[in-house]
Amino acid sequence: MKSTFKLSFCLVVLSAIAIFLTAPVAGFASEPLVIGIPHSEAYTYANMMKNSFEMALEAINKEGGIKGRPLKLVYANDQGKPKPGEAAIVELVEKNGAVMLVGAYQSSNTIFMARMADKLDRPLLVSTAADDRITQRNWKNVYRLNPPAEGYTNGLEDFLLNKVKPKSMAIVYENSPYGTSGAMRMMWFCRGNDIELSAIEPYHKERLKPDYFKRIVARLKENPPDAIYLVSYLKDGALLVKNIRDAKINSLLCGGAGGFTSQKFIDKAGANANHLLTATLWTPQLQYPGTKEYYDQYAKKYATAPDYHGAEAYSALLVAADVLKRADSFSPASIRKALDQTDLMTPFGPVKFTSYDKFERQNSLPTQVLQIINGKFECVWPQEHATADFVVPPE
Repeated sequence: MKSTFKLSFCLVVLSAIAIFLTAPVAGFASEPLVIGIPHSEAYTYANMMKNSFEMALEAINKEGGIKGRPLKLVYANDQGKPKPGEAAIVELVEKNGAVMLVGAYQSSNTIFMARMADKLDRPLLVSTAADDRITQRNWKNVYRLNPPAEGYTNGLEDFLLNKVKPKSMAIVYENSPYGTSGAMRMMWFCRGNDIELSAIEPYHKERLKPDYFKRIVARLKENPPDAIYLVSYLKDGALLVKNIRDAKINSLLCGGAGGFTSQKFIDKAGANANHLLTATLWTPQLQYPGTKEYYDQYAKKYATAPDYHGAEAYSALLVAADVLKRADSFSPASIRKALDQTDLMTPFGPVKFTSYDKFERQNSLPTQVLQIINGKFECVWPQEHATADFVVPPE
């Protein structure tokens, strides 16, 4: 009897030791702390953002995680649509126990996801979605790392006024919250600086067919402006530029970030991309601590260059980790308090959430201008970050 009891006791002890030695993450004995990522593989930049999240996760856990607990990322498919986006937030919070949410790409569904996060009282740090309204709705749980749409073109506007000085401009934009916000900002810029608006052309990306852009471009050719401002994502941006080049319109092409900052745009557009200017929220030439290291590590690991979408995702997770380390507890109120007190330098730039104009809990950063020169992105503005001089396109 005693021998049987001793054997059973030993087996229990050995089992307990085995469980301890096979903790969820090597080097950690505690349960993981979960951050939820609303995500969809259908996004143009989905892989870049996910790769960047995972790179940041590896660095955070290598440095000890969060208060001795490993950090774990759980992804939920938001499909880029309002209802699935709301469902993804519910899944991350109620099923997976995420103490915080990070990410959000498309503006058209992020505003619905943000509302749901606020309803469930779960802090959401938006890393990419640009619709101005996201941080204008008095949602106490919603913070944003990236500039809002109205801030995307600050650098480009300075460049146009100081270098190009156009007298006329046409605006072509996708009819979405992101596209509309960007177009509206440029309209006000033109009107405030006596730049004639020769055309304002919205388009529906769902209707894209071979002849769709030809009708829009034909109207632009009737009265070619000095510059054409484009607010588009990757696929339609490349197609739109091709149609403009085919029509022999010699206007200076300017992109409002979005689909124009990726190497994939150059790959798709080919020679048509040459001399295009684009606003951007980040460039690896910036002298922020960790910027070059992030860029080099990503390029080495994935054999492609990241743009601002990746830098935003990487930096947003670093901010979230810093917040969770400083929070008194993992309650929403404690996390919000830590977010409010954030003052952190990241590879994307300084992060501090403030209120200005109509925005609340919004980070504010300067933006840059890239030009595609000989098939390569070069920073041409501001001058302290420039890697090349602006090239005036040939007539």
